[in-house]
Amino acid sequence: MLFDVHTHIHFPIYDEDREAVIERARKAGIKMLCVGTQAASSQAAVDLARKYPGEIWATSGFHPNHVARAQHARNDAELTENAEQRGKWHHDPKEQKEPYPEQFDALNLREIAKNKEVVAIGECGLDYYRLSGDGHQALREKEDQQEAFEVQIQIAKDLNKALMMHCRPSKGSDDAYEEALRVLSTYDGLPPRVFHFYVGSSAMTKKLVESGACFTFGGVITFARDYDEQIKYIPLDRILLETDAPYAAPNPHRGKRNEPSYIIETAKKLAGIKGVDFEKVIQQTTKNALTVFKIQL
Repeated sequence: MLFDVHTHIHFPIYDEDREAVIERARKAGIKMLCVGTQAASSQAAVDLARKYPGEIWATSGFHPNHVARAQHARNDAELTENAEQRGKWHHDPKEQKEPYPEQFDALNLREIAKNKEVVAIGECGLDYYRLSGDGHQALREKEDQQEAFEVQIQIAKDLNKALMMHCRPSKGSDDAYEEALRVLSTYDGLPPRVFHFYVGSSAMTKKLVESGACFTFGGVITFARDYDEQIKYIPLDRILLETDAPYAAPNPHRGKRNEPSYIIETAKKLAGIKGVDFEKVIQQTTKNALTVFKIQL
């Protein structure tokens, strides 16, 4: 059994063949965690988990790219207008059909997070890759992202559910990770912290390992060598596997829509990079997932 700890098969891009995708994962022995990126997709993840108990679990979270000052709009019309005029809403048609921004609502996210199908809070965090330049606008976006991040950290702490974090630094920097680590360090007694799709430097990796963090790696490690040094350094009991489907499909499926059944290719590559037996990777990463997310099969 393998565990895909970060997938989005509840997104509309799977509406036509979702059951077939799940069946392929089932035949391959894959369990999965469907990750929310806003309240609507978090609820969709919960609904799917309810339909497939013991196979699928969910998270409740608000992606930092979707925060971007949306909570400051006074009404729905202004929310849409601002998104169009200032470009602050990142719309991905794979994720949602309509280019309509959703306002950050902490109370709604908390209510969704209380469902038993939800085993983590996120994806939440800091994304400095798509900021609006370097001026006042970018500063405000950072402040809004941090505010939403802190709210979701508190939800995770209150409900004792793991944090699934999306941190993407600006090019050539560790800035988002540095700031996330600073924010996390101000809290005591936090549940497990997972850095999804980890891309930090070797120096940052050392800091995060020392902080007790866990890390996910996906299909990109099958065709890019940028992650090898970090993977070799991070203890296997801190590593989890993900697809981030529908994104970043591994070789030999690169360029296609990703899906959970492809995770076996990532597991094989991870075993090669770490220089350990493939079966050990399967057993340890699955054990890590069950432990971090408090899942009992």
